[in-house]
Amino acid sequence: MPALEPASETDVATLRAQLGREPRGIAGIAWRCPCGKPGVVATEPRLPDGTPFPTTYYLTCPRAVSACSTLEAQGVMAEMTERLASDEELATAYTAAHEAYLADRAALGSVPEIAGISAGGMPTRVKCLHVLAGHALAAGPGVNPLGDETVDALGPFWARPCLEGE
Repeated sequence: MPALEPASETDVATLRAQLGREPRGIAGIAWRCPCGKPGVVATEPRLPDGTPFPTTYYLTCPRAVSACSTLEAQGVMAEMTERLASDEELATAYTAAHEAYLADRAALGSVPEIAGISAGGMPTRVKCLHVLAGHALAAGPGVNPLGDETVDALGPFWARPCLEGE
């Protein structure tokens, strides 16, 4: 599992502003934008109210979230899913990303209700680029091939920091 930074009071305030709601189940900051703000938060596999939560790496940077939504609207998820069906090497690497995601979540705790379920459609399809980008940013290049492609497609979203003055 990537090293997580504890979330400071400033981080929690930033996350609240980024999300437009109170952040829940923060395990730590999994990736920081070059501007210093949290960009991906690691979330406990069970929220404080007891709800199982499979999304370990939650993309919070508003610019990255917006750019992922644009890519999704352009049909990138369907194209990636088609490639998984025809590219055995990609499918094998994506399955390994799924296993890495599950291992990272297991390091945070066991939740039997979501055992074997990662996020974003892994390991057989792509249903959320936000999750794949969050995983790729947190884990670093080479862990999630489609997450890496997503991050590359986003371009330098951090060039104009979000929430200036926050």
